Amino acid sequence: MRDLFTGNFGIDPLTGQTILSEILFYLPNTLELALFSFIIIIIVGVALGYLAGMHFSTFRDSVARVTYLVSWSTPMYLAAIVAILLFADYIPIFPSGGMYSLSITPPPTVTGVFLVDALIALNLPAFVSGVQHLILPALALAFVNFGLISRAVRSSILNVRWSTYVKTARAKGLTESEVRRRHILRNALVDATTLSAVIFGWVLTSTLVVEELFAWPGLGQFAYQAIFSNDYPVLIPIVVVFTLGVIVANFVADVAYSILDPRIGMGAHGEVT
Repeated sequence: MRDLFTGNFGIDPLTGQTILSEILFYLPNTLELALFSFIIIIIVGVALGYLAGMHFSTFRDSVARVTYLVSWSTPMYLAAIVAILLFADYIPIFPSGGMYSLSITPPPTVTGVFLVDALIALNLPAFVSGVQHLILPALALAFVNFGLISRAVRSSILNVRWSTYVKTARAKGLTESEVRRRHILRNALVDATTLSAVIFGWVLTSTLVVEELFAWPGLGQFAYQAIFSNDYPVLIPIVVVFTLGVIVANFVADVAYSILDPRIGMGAHGEVT
């Protein structure tokens, strides 16, 4: 247990390399995929939830609700397979797998994140190729995870748009855009911020399926291979890393929660608690 919590994960019995070095090799690729997908989830989820909440009981609301319901109900493997069939086979817009084209010279490893290293090396062909290979798996990850954010934002907007402080803001002469941005949307984002930590945990664990289907050389694919090889000395540290990722995401969500709603960090008489 001491070695586990100090990063000494031992030797991989299949490769003879230290497990920590293997994790550090694959982890940046997974973080690149997860963070890019997470950004898409937040943008699409908040936008769709805002659209549905501000146009309650209209055709736009119905379309948004059906969209995020389909998203929420789709298995990860199905979304990935459909994405490959549609956008890499039938309509060949994006590559079906890998991190970059084999004809591209990869940039020198500095951070371990391919796109960042390509920018540091000013290797534009590698950067463009990396973005092209990243979009499809990121969209597949985002598609099955943005629905919960949309639903939370819609519910929060419906709770606050007719509240007393919103009516007061309008009575004070604020424009409708200011009321929506500063009072409705900001308060609606409080619940979505907390939920985003849970979503990020789902994104991390979903990489196990997506990386295998898209041949993305990340920690998820590494875990997938360890499962089918019965390589438990490798699998246990990977689970620890995923768990730490979820804990860090929840901590960030708590900080963002207090920024969006300063009352959370104040006591009954205004003192910080």
